[in-house]
Amino acid sequence: MYRYFIQPQLNKFTKSLFGYEFLIRKFDDQHWILPEDFNAILVDVQAVLLQQTAGKLALKISSVSFNLNRTQFINPEMADALAKVQLALYPVRLIVEVTEEPTDKGISKAQVAAEVSYYDQHGIQISLDDVGSGNNTLANVESFLPLVHEIKFAMQNFRREGRAAEIPEQLVHWQKIADQYKLRFVVEGIETIEDDQLLDRLEIPYRQGYYYGKPHLSD
Repeated sequence: MYRYFIQPQLNKFTKSLFGYEFLIRKFDDQHWILPEDFNAILVDVQAVLLQQTAGKLALKISSVSFNLNRTQFINPEMADALAKVQLALYPVRLIVEVTEEPTDKGISKAQVAAEVSYYDQHGIQISLDDVGSGNNTLANVESFLPLVHEIKFAMQNFRREGRAAEIPEQLVHWQKIADQYKLRFVVEGIETIEDDQLLDRLEIPYRQGYYYGKPHLSD
């Protein structure tokens, strides 16, 4: 059995909830766990679950974010199913956060870019997840920046990579890139009051993290 856990996304300066990130989990051995293989989740199962969960929250939020790896993202069945979900949920906006996994190695940038236009035509926004960490260097994501609507910066990834000292400088760097391409810039992994105050000083409004609310079941 699969369910979506939800985590709030805030605009700190307007003190408003603008959306939730949906994080899919599998119930196994009496626990909710991260699925080992996201590609094994049937498209119809994910689409129905997404629509059901988002439908319950439609009066509270303007957007719903959720992850697709590149294999899922370029799957025509997934794209078609999400187009139907977006139509059903309007005016709530779907935001697909495109991630990278080891199983995506055979997928080219051109394949991903070609699929972006289909999502865009159906009112679905695209977010580049985890910019600045892992393989998501500027050189590797730059070609996508004119095509997408949002970039996400994960503070927790920098901590995990032993690069916590770089976070302030990297935030400034990616904030400038977001401004240059007129993209929404969302920072996640905010865990402490110090993180919160850093983003206040940098005047970054869009935020997500344990400091504001942990992922939880919607009901």
